[in-house]
Amino acid sequence: MAKVPPIVPITDLRQDAAAVLKQLRDQKQPLVITQRGRAAAVMLSIEEYERSVREHDLLKLLAQGEKEIQVEKGHTLAEVLKEADALLAEDS
Repeated sequence: MAKVPPIVPITDLRQDAAAVLKQLRDQKQPLVITQRGRAAAVMLSIEEYERSVREHDLLKLLAQGEKEIQVEKGHTLAEVLKEADALLAEDS
């Protein structure tokens, strides 16, 4: 079951942005910002955002690879591993 992210009313964000940012860094998960009781935005720490972008890029590469396999176009295993190593090195 998915964990419900913490909810922060926009009023709390306005009144004490520093505390909300500290909570964001400490909990290492997204915060849902609400306005008038409804979800309005999601905040991520920069670290979580960058990790998410890297994961998205990797998934795009895998999807591209699947399409290339279907049309019998491809790359050698060495080429794929080299590109994967480069992406994983960015993660470190």
